[in-house]
Amino acid sequence: MSTVNRLRPRRSCLAVPGSNPRFLEKAQGLPADQVFLDLEDACAPLVKESARHNIVDALNNGDWGKKTKVVRVNDWTTHWTYRDVITVVEGAGPNLDCIMLPKVQDATQVKALDLLLTQIEKTMGFEVGKIGIEAQIENAKGLVNVDEIAAASPRLETIIFGPADFMASINMKTLVVGQQPPGYPADAYHYILMRILMAARTHDLQAIDGPYLQIRNAEGYREVAGRAAALGFDGKWVLHPDQVAAANEIFSPSQEDYDHAELILDAYDWCTSEAGGAKGSAMLGDEMIDEASRKMALVIAGKGRAAGFERTSKFEPPQS
Repeated sequence: MSTVNRLRPRRSCLAVPGSNPRFLEKAQGLPADQVFLDLEDACAPLVKESARHNIVDALNNGDWGKKTKVVRVNDWTTHWTYRDVITVVEGAGPNLDCIMLPKVQDATQVKALDLLLTQIEKTMGFEVGKIGIEAQIENAKGLVNVDEIAAASPRLETIIFGPADFMASINMKTLVVGQQPPGYPADAYHYILMRILMAARTHDLQAIDGPYLQIRNAEGYREVAGRAAALGFDGKWVLHPDQVAAANEIFSPSQEDYDHAELILDAYDWCTSEAGGAKGSAMLGDEMIDEASRKMALVIAGKGRAAGFERTSKFEPPQS
């Protein structure tokens, strides 16, 4: 099995209908971290087969820059899934980063996709294990089984919350995806998001929040995205180009926090070194830092580096 960096930047995950060549071309120039070319809900049944070939052509001949390139296939309860995977991976495997599997309900569905990918890679002479899997949780059964799903394959990179289908599956009393249902005084999504986040982090996966369908409601998008970012999610879907910049901002640290995190890392490295007295903790200004501080700083610094931040401050060891 290939060793691949599974923790790719995914602040903004742009949905692109595989049946629309114009959108496939336009998406290449947008500043989204990830694009997923969709064969599922964005494609009517009559155009799913032609959409597969559109996607293969776009992956092979498009200029996607450094974007993470993903294809969302149809779920295993349909008759399209196996042909989605075979056509796309055989046709564009070397130019594909991940397959997104929707409506995952148990670990066997992820394992089945893993096995099919392995067979295709071996048959085609591709690097075995290079293509990752993104698993989308969209109903109650999937959430109940999310721990087993997160452990199902070394190919797994993300666990994704699919809010629209999930809300329907539990009979939530609202028609606005991501909006709090009337009559409930707390956050109706907190348990769901935390459940997905804990499963993802247990297995060193990324956690991604799903779409906000009111694409003209910029304030609503920022509110919902901010909730997921505050909990620790790595990114969120974007359905419209106007949402890309907001997602990239919300799921990145501020410049101030990034600089501070890098200073903590430098200060901790220095204080634990021989030159710094080999101490387990030290003061950084008025702040006590230790190993726990270093771990927290690594998260913020990692997000800043992935976002392309550059430092605006430099650590200076205290003068003895």
